[in-house]
Amino acid sequence: MSAPDDAAWIAAAGAPRTLPSYATTPSRPASQGHADHSDATRRAVEAVSAVEEVAVDPAFVQDQDVEGPEDYATVVHVSAQESAAAFSALFDAPVEPEATELAAPAPEAPASPAPPAPAVAPEPELGPTGRPYRVIPEPAPVDRHGPARVIAMCNQKGGVGKTTSTINLGAALAQYGRRVLLVDLDPQGALSAGLGVQSHQLDRTIYNLMLERSTTLADVLVPTKIEGLDLLPANIDLSAAEVQLISEVGREQTLGRALRPVLHDYDYILIDCQPSLGLLTVNALACAHAVLMPVAAEYFSLRGVALLVDTIDKVQERLNPDLTVDGVLVTMFDGRTVHSREVVATLVEQFGDQLYDTVIARTVKFPEATVAGDPITTYAPSSAAATAYRNLAKEVIAHDAH
Repeated sequence: MSAPDDAAWIAAAGAPRTLPSYATTPSRPASQGHADHSDATRRAVEAVSAVEEVAVDPAFVQDQDVEGPEDYATVVHVSAQESAAAFSALFDAPVEPEATELAAPAPEAPASPAPPAPAVAPEPELGPTGRPYRVIPEPAPVDRHGPARVIAMCNQKGGVGKTTSTINLGAALAQYGRRVLLVDLDPQGALSAGLGVQSHQLDRTIYNLMLERSTTLADVLVPTKIEGLDLLPANIDLSAAEVQLISEVGREQTLGRALRPVLHDYDYILIDCQPSLGLLTVNALACAHAVLMPVAAEYFSLRGVALLVDTIDKVQERLNPDLTVDGVLVTMFDGRTVHSREVVATLVEQFGDQLYDTVIARTVKFPEATVAGDPITTYAPSSAAATAYRNLAKEVIAHDAH
């Protein structure tokens, strides 16, 4: 029976084990080879010898090229657990005993949170003009009124929404607490009819105010259903004014003289011009501070803009050097058609920032409101058209604030 079998048989019998002589007897004197051993090595060997009741020579262990607990167990004939403990103490390197079962995997360290992504500014919303909407503040309330800013709503092309824009812009300005006077300077009297005034039944209109010295503004002024919004009506009589004004001295200043007494009673005076560049339109441009040009999103409306700009330049040179173009308003816009978008793109290229962000789209609400004799802001206050004119009013007020 071999030595390891003897050791196992003796251990099973309960007797103390004795290692064979080749393990307990040093193969060479201590002075030759590993004579100097550390205290830790001696303590480890002594501990194992005490447990196994045998004497183990450290020099013998080291001469056997012991590299791990398995080699140690083979050399000194001990169990794997005893070999691991002794080997750790002997060579000053802690070694875990061989596991009989698979150890549970070590829990993974929680992943550190990823750094927050840098904030990305939202893309600005583009309006129908193809530009981002400008930030327009809410109009501040006013504690006094006047002097009025006179704005001529002018375009010699008919059917572009001048009268509709005059009515609804005036009503929107009144909703923001401004006092507004609307002047009907079109012999057709569309502005008066749009506010429910039967001008053909009136004895005195803007015609009498301009050509009769005995007529005062109070004789012609008509209040509307909108608080803060008043009207100077017109009817077919005004068509004779251009002929009669030809012989008047300072004929281009006639309207300005008629409006002068009430400039300090209102914040805005909006003049609805007739669709021509005749003497009545020149009167409006001569007394105005600014021009607002409604332009339908159509080719024929676009053609007339160049003639109007030429007329404005002449009035600036000869009659009213303070006249400016406040802005261009796109009306009757239909975003579904390429033609409308092309017209708007042309206006943006030609007028730049003078083109209002507000664009008035086509809607059946406008003729319905006209039949009712109400502005769109009261007839359909929650409609997109009413919102558009309120936005236009904010742009006009913000422009004046600068």
